[in-house]
Amino acid sequence: MINLLQFILKRIVYILITLLLISTITFVLMQKLPGSPYGNEEKITAAQREVLNQRYGLDKPVAEQYLYYIKGLVRGDLGISFQFGDQPVNKIISTRVWPSVQLGIQALILGSLIGIILGIISAKFQNTWIDTSSSIIAILGRSVPNFVFAVILQLLFAIYLKWLPIGLWNNGFYSTILPTIALSFAPMADAARFVRTEMIEVLHSDYIELARSTGIGEWEIAVRHGLRNAIIPFITVIGPMVATLLVGSLVIEQIFAVPGIGEQFVKSILSNDYYTIMGVTILYSTLLVVVILIVDILYILIDPRMRLSRGDKG
Repeated sequence: MINLLQFILKRIVYILITLLLISTITFVLMQKLPGSPYGNEEKITAAQREVLNQRYGLDKPVAEQYLYYIKGLVRGDLGISFQFGDQPVNKIISTRVWPSVQLGIQALILGSLIGIILGIISAKFQNTWIDTSSSIIAILGRSVPNFVFAVILQLLFAIYLKWLPIGLWNNGFYSTILPTIALSFAPMADAARFVRTEMIEVLHSDYIELARSTGIGEWEIAVRHGLRNAIIPFITVIGPMVATLLVGSLVIEQIFAVPGIGEQFVKSILSNDYYTIMGVTILYSTLLVVVILIVDILYILIDPRMRLSRGDKG
């Protein structure tokens, strides 16, 4: 338990250093971004630009702006939006992050469950038409962009069958079904691929043969004894997968008119809203490193044979 606590504390220090580096790099990139955060420069006089620079602190040296921004981050202050009514970036993100998080969690759960089932079936019926069919589904889920699935789902279920709303966010859970399905194909494909590969190896191991000799059914062996070891490699990719779902939802949110953080991120980039861009980038980075830490802890708890030193290297 003490070793686990030391591992967590050490990783938290790494996380803080990583977030500081990301914040610094993002700040520098914003300074190099072409264009103006005030919109059309032709409509702003030099005097107006000077007043705006003083108002937002852009008239100060870059080093001083950076220190001021880092101090704000330590206090949890992400700055003020240039383009969205001078709202605090914290408020903009807090009102838009939950639709994105909801879609990401739903897509991860749905895709992982279907993928695990496909992986088990493929391994059980290796080199049969069932295995081939499951593999084709997994390949399509990874190779076809999610926005293609999104358009197909809209045409089929919203326009032709009229079972679900085509978009917007005003029909409760029903509004989340189509974007969730569109986002779930990637985690489904990854889960199916990892679980199939590991299940094939696990099902031919010695302890599985021993379990068979006791008269336990094949499906019970696969699910009860084989799945635990087969699913461990898949758990290691859940962290990056969560970040991929959030970033991948940028286009999906545009297609389904979801008022999420992805849509806001696109708008802030198009309008050069520096603080909003940096705020969303830091949010994504924080989610990624925190989820990876949680996954590493789960990896250790699920596989007691793994030494903490090995997990620390990962």
